[in-house]
Amino acid sequence: MEFNDHLKEDFDRDGFVLVEGYLSAGEAAEINTHIQRFIDEVLPSAPDTTAFYEDRDDPASIKRLQNMADLDPYFGELFQSNRFTSLASFLLADDVVPKNPQWFNKPARVGAVTPPHQDGFYFMLEPNEAITLWIALDDIDEENGCMRYVRGSHRRGMRPHRSSNVLGFSQGLSDFSDEDLEREVAMRARPGDLFAHHSMIIHRADANQSDRRRAALGLVYFAARARKDEEKAERYRQELFSRWEREGKI
Repeated sequence: MEFNDHLKEDFDRDGFVLVEGYLSAGEAAEINTHIQRFIDEVLPSAPDTTAFYEDRDDPASIKRLQNMADLDPYFGELFQSNRFTSLASFLLADDVVPKNPQWFNKPARVGAVTPPHQDGFYFMLEPNEAITLWIALDDIDEENGCMRYVRGSHRRGMRPHRSSNVLGFSQGLSDFSDEDLEREVAMRARPGDLFAHHSMIIHRADANQSDRRRAALGLVYFAARARKDEEKAERYRQELFSRWEREGKI
């Protein structure tokens, strides 16, 4: 599959890029159909860690599904398909290792905020080179909690994080600033549009205050050159927290 060099230039400069209509509206609708099938048929017998809820007592309030490729062949094949791995590989300039497809949802009226964060804080890679392909499955705008990226923040290193008290997004930036807000870009989308964002880009989303849900499928790929040493990652995390504590950032 061929991609325009401008796509790569924009991704490298900004840390994210929008590809409008990467999937057709019909293909997005097909994914939605399989999401509902997964919820109806697979989720009841899946591990408890598969789903996060806005309200555990309300089955309709699912905010995230994860490990879908391990539990359902449809999502396994979709995740591994050349259509997505080739785009991830092109933007990261490397072969990629598929890690995890996740469904992100903000139910109407109850979908909570997504705190500003960097995915790389969770990934703990060296180098921290990974990408999320975020496929819009609904009409998404400021009212129902669109994605917001801080342009170019992926080139400015890891920022301090602390507990966010938001289920499913345990860590958020502790020093998110007015400067970040000034550089932030709100991204509207239609079903089938795709955002590709770097693991180090700062991003967030507001709560869903509308009568419409806001759903997307996120496909995470690590660059083949990236390595994760679990012991080193934990040591690094503790060192970061100690330094941020000394600096009064947490």
